[in-house]
Amino acid sequence: MDLDVAQVRAFVRTAEELHFGRAAGALAISQQALSKRIARLESLLGAELFRRGGGVHLTEAGRRFLEPARQAVAAADAAVEAVTGTARPLRLDVWGHLYAPMRTLAQVAGRAGPAGDLVLGHGRDLPSVTAALLRGDIDAAFGRAHPPLPGGLTHRLVRLEPVDAVVGADHPLAAEPALRPEQLRGSVLWAPAEPARLDFLHRFADRFGIRDRAASVNLGLAHFLAEVAADPRRFSLIPADVPLPDVPGLRTVPLAEPTPLYAWSLLWRTGNTHPRLGLLSAALAEEARRSRWLEYDPTCDWLPEPPADGSDFAR
Repeated sequence: MDLDVAQVRAFVRTAEELHFGRAAGALAISQQALSKRIARLESLLGAELFRRGGGVHLTEAGRRFLEPARQAVAAADAAVEAVTGTARPLRLDVWGHLYAPMRTLAQVAGRAGPAGDLVLGHGRDLPSVTAALLRGDIDAAFGRAHPPLPGGLTHRLVRLEPVDAVVGADHPLAAEPALRPEQLRGSVLWAPAEPARLDFLHRFADRFGIRDRAASVNLGLAHFLAEVAADPRRFSLIPADVPLPDVPGLRTVPLAEPTPLYAWSLLWRTGNTHPRLGLLSAALAEEARRSRWLEYDPTCDWLPEPPADGSDFAR
């Protein structure tokens, strides 16, 4: 049985959008042409791939076909690129609130091929970035890959970032040389969005008994830190090595016993064969070894969900 790549591509896009109109628009064809391609594919396979009516839903056959179909489309694209030598740029999302993946990427980008072969995007939040990965709109992204990982995605842990507390000069703990996280229980956790949406901050607050939490509007790091410094009860968490803007009255205090670590992973869709993806992953692994990015000691560090056997930290 010989599959038509255009028909398979039409199926994959529709399965990701679950909407014929959006899928047709993404493929720059008419909805009628999209429907015909899918109907011909279903006829060839002898199975219905979608249930129509009351929305678009995958059948059981469609669910089984989806991941192999994605791999078939990726392989076809790779075959064309191998002959023409015109591989498209790697589409990489560098979304982040206070934990900016751009700092990590900047340290390895030159070892992953020419900078012009990267196209950077900025998603709204990790769920929207995950959806873009599954649709194929982007090739890879950075994020904290906590279980359960959505089906069709894989990841590689690349960096564990220690975080410090930031407070205003009038905060009662501003003069301390270091703080244990539980010492912040009487303070207000100030977040750049609803803390429940920022999983790391939410789990930190739950783990260390921070009951008072409040959200700001994310208008940039300088504005956010100025809000922290303006109230003697507020604090937030910042990567220990991030360059901070000059905000009057702001103090940075290391956290210890334990030191919270933010786990960054590179995420991509299973079966993505873009040549730059392997180069980027290898460059990140090399830098992680050189800069000791993956050091973790459970006796003095804290992660929201450490692996049971530590295997992630050897990669």
